[in-house]
Amino acid sequence: MMKRYNIYKKVLGLALAVLTFAACSDTWDEHYDRLGEGKNDATLWQAISQNSNLSNFAKVIQACGYDKALNSSQVFTVFAPTNDNFSAQEADELIAAYNAEKGKVNEDDNTVIKEFIQNHIALYNYSISESSSDSLVLMNGKKTLLSASSFCNSPILSTNGLYNNGVLFTIQGKARYFPTVFEYLRKDADLDSLSSFFYNSRFYRKEFIPGRSVPGGLVDGKTVYLDSVFVQQNDLWDMLWAYTNEEDSTYWMVAPTNKEWKKLIEEYEPYFNYDNFTAFRDSMAYTMPRLAIVAGTTFSRTLNTDVHLTDSAMSTDAIENYLSRQWSWGSNNLHYYQYGGKSATNTQKPFSATGVFSGTDNVECSNGLVMKSDDWKINKLNTFYQWRIYEAEDASNIKEVSKKENATTKEMEPTIAAVSREVQNNNRFYGKVWTNEFVEFRQIQATQNHTVTFNLRSVLSNIGYDIYLVTAPALANDSNATEEERLPTKLTCSINYHNQDGETETQILQSGVETNPNVVDYILLAEDFKFPTASYGLAENEALVTLDVTTKVSAPEIRSKKFTRTMRIDCIMLVPHGIANVNEERFEIAPHGDGDIFQWLKY
Repeated sequence: MMKRYNIYKKVLGLALAVLTFAACSDTWDEHYDRLGEGKNDATLWQAISQNSNLSNFAKVIQACGYDKALNSSQVFTVFAPTNDNFSAQEADELIAAYNAEKGKVNEDDNTVIKEFIQNHIALYNYSISESSSDSLVLMNGKKTLLSASSFCNSPILSTNGLYNNGVLFTIQGKARYFPTVFEYLRKDADLDSLSSFFYNSRFYRKEFIPGRSVPGGLVDGKTVYLDSVFVQQNDLWDMLWAYTNEEDSTYWMVAPTNKEWKKLIEEYEPYFNYDNFTAFRDSMAYTMPRLAIVAGTTFSRTLNTDVHLTDSAMSTDAIENYLSRQWSWGSNNLHYYQYGGKSATNTQKPFSATGVFSGTDNVECSNGLVMKSDDWKINKLNTFYQWRIYEAEDASNIKEVSKKENATTKEMEPTIAAVSREVQNNNRFYGKVWTNEFVEFRQIQATQNHTVTFNLRSVLSNIGYDIYLVTAPALANDSNATEEERLPTKLTCSINYHNQDGETETQILQSGVETNPNVVDYILLAEDFKFPTASYGLAENEALVTLDVTTKVSAPEIRSKKFTRTMRIDCIMLVPHGIANVNEERFEIAPHGDGDIFQWLKY
């Protein structure tokens, strides 16, 4: 829903921009009608080039080829710095910088074009009065303030010079160029590694905008542009929901320096080791560790006001809605990508000594702050290294159940039936069963043991998980369950996963373990278990990791009514190993006991 809103907002913004430009043009025509005698028939370029106090500015304009645009029929507003505060040496330095980049980068990426020339020119015409105070969009896409006395905080010396293709102002000194948060990444040598990721051609591209470009005529029936305007697009902005290039939004971004980036990449890369048969393996192995670093680092100031930030900070990757959090992460109390406040995974306030904003070197940008970090405070346990909770009642988590051939039809038929059970709010187990639902796997074939295979998606490699099977008691669904219905069962659990060559390997985790029929039972199947390959981020048609849960009850045990082959499974959990050391005693997990220990995390 949020992404759809963003699309609507962009469409609306484009429509408003068109209306604004149309309005400017109408006002300009009316302005000429009223002040026709004040209009000069010369072009803007003729006016600039013939003004001796603008010779330094004119020299740069001509060297960069913008004299042609300012001599065309296209309408502009130009804010020209006078020689008094823009020297010939500065002009020569800009020309040298332009020539140094010419032919090596796209013309629209040339620093001098973007940060100097286009920073002093706006498409269409603007004029001011004694009470003026308005914003305008420059050719480089920057929004700036134009008042009766200043442009982009630079004092205006002369106003409203009317020429046949626009308006000329003179200003005291160069207009300062403020990069966006996104643009700044490319300017700071300390952030080269981060910048290389964001500006990688896999994600970053530019789109041509004809309406903001300067047409120069037709050649072979096609429009040739004197100046082409492009807008930046980046798939990572959509992934992170952080449009750090937009001038009308304000963001803070915690940015790891090259030293921190190198350290994090060395730590994170082993977690995203995909088997050799994974589609686009090299691309996944490159992208995922880097995405793991940058996810949770950007904060919209719309959501994070000064008042909010005293207690907690919610990044653009966080989920604010409780129900959505439950659906995405298995619990509404798992506040991933949120720092401080009531977060179950990180209670450190953002500006505390160990908070995510602690010790950063902050750089002001046109739409927020880049917060350079040489000492990374964002814990992976609060971002990508997450609890994995696979609910039995989610049909997509069940790969298959055991089958047996029907003697009559010769067809393979299930030996058990999956029946979803709900825990009512007057039941004493309400709030102890995850999402207050579990699945009862009732036997259809009474003469054999049964197996249910669960899909365990999106696991990390070479990182320790404690694996739990969570079972529910019959009493959670029926407070009047009989003793026979309340019998325990015995289970054997095996994990199946891919090795580096894409072959499936199987390991028995527990054999013949007995369930406790009177509690929500957390059965520790494995401690600090490490998968050799990852499936994190894959769109899996078939999960690479599965768990087989099989009853192991003998016929005599059935006849003596000591055990049952009915299984009541709540969920399977992959819990980051060692999490007990992260945040207080509530993270301590009893390997085989009552579900009360997880109450703080329940939905």
